[in-house]
Amino acid sequence: MDSLTQIVLGAAVGEAVLGKKVGNKAMLYGAIAGTIPDLDVFIGKLFDTVTALEIHRGFTHSLLFAILFGWIFGWLISLYEKSASAKEWAKLLFWGFLTHALLDVYTTWGTQLFWPFDTRLAFKNIFVIDPLYTLPFLVFLLLALFQPKGSKKRRKYNNLGLIVSSSYMILTLIAKGITYTEFTRALEEQGISYKEIETKPTPLNTVLWSANVETADAYLIGYYSFFDTQPIEFYSYTKNHHLLGEYDDDVLVNRLIKITKGWYTITEKNDCLYLNDLRFGLLSVAPNFQQFAFSFQIQEKQGKTVITEVPKNRENAKQLLKDLWKRMQGN
Repeated sequence: MDSLTQIVLGAAVGEAVLGKKVGNKAMLYGAIAGTIPDLDVFIGKLFDTVTALEIHRGFTHSLLFAILFGWIFGWLISLYEKSASAKEWAKLLFWGFLTHALLDVYTTWGTQLFWPFDTRLAFKNIFVIDPLYTLPFLVFLLLALFQPKGSKKRRKYNNLGLIVSSSYMILTLIAKGITYTEFTRALEEQGISYKEIETKPTPLNTVLWSANVETADAYLIGYYSFFDTQPIEFYSYTKNHHLLGEYDDDVLVNRLIKITKGWYTITEKNDCLYLNDLRFGLLSVAPNFQQFAFSFQIQEKQGKTVITEVPKNRENAKQLLKDLWKRMQGN
C-alpha cells in the first residue's frame, strides 16, 4: 500500500500495542515501523531494474525481518526511551513490521512474507492506493491522537479505525469473489476457452474491476463495474512471445518474466523490444488501449542485455482518472 496508509496502520497498531503505557510515542514509533519496510525501494536504486524489482517487498516484508529487526530496533529504542522495556518496544516494532507486510499481501504486487522461500503472496483485492480504506482510518487515528493517554475514548477511536479498515478489507474480498463469478460467467456465455484468469480492482476504487484472461495465443482484458447493465467485453492482446528471439534464453530477461508470473506480452517499436507486465493493467480503461502501466525496454549494449522501465508521465495519470470515473458509472 502507499506510504500514508502504512503510516496510519503502523501508528494505529503502535497505539493498540503500547499506547496505554507510553501515549503518543507509541503512535510515533508505530508510524516509523510502518515506513521502514518500504525503504527497500531506495536499496533497489543501487541495482539494475530487474534486481530492484526482485528486492521490492522481499526480505523487508517478511516474517523473518519482523522477528529479527523487531528485536534489534526494539532494543535500540529502549536505550533512550525508558518508558517501556526492550521487550515491549520489540513487540511494537514486530507488529508494525508484520502488519505492513500483511497489508501488502492484499495488493497486486504482493509480498514474500515467507522469505527466503521464493513465494510471493498476492490476493489482489485492493489497489495500492484506496481512499475508502485510508481516509476513515486516518480520521479515527487523529481523533484518538488528541485524547488523553490511556483514556477510554482514545482506545475506542483507535479500535474503531482498525475495525472499519479491516471490515472494508473483508468487503473487497467479497467484491473480488462476486466479480470473479461475473467474469467467468461472461467467458462461458461468450464461448471463450481460456487457461487461466486473474482479477483485480482498477486504481483508487473497488467498484470497477478488471480481469486478465490467458488463451492459447493472446491475453484478454475485460472490465466489470457493479453499475454495469451490458455484457462484459474482452479485448485481445497478442502474446508475441516469439519476438524475443535471441533473448528467449537470456538470464536477465527470464528473471523479468519470472517476476511477471508469466503475464506478459512482447511488442516491437522502432527496432526495440518491449516486455509489458499485464498484472498492473493499462494506463486507460478505454477499449483496446495499448499502453501498459509497466513496460520494460530490452536492449543490448556493449554485448550485455540492458532492461529499463519505460517512464510514465502526468498526462497518463490524468487521462486514466477521467477514463476510470466514466467507466465506473457502468457500460
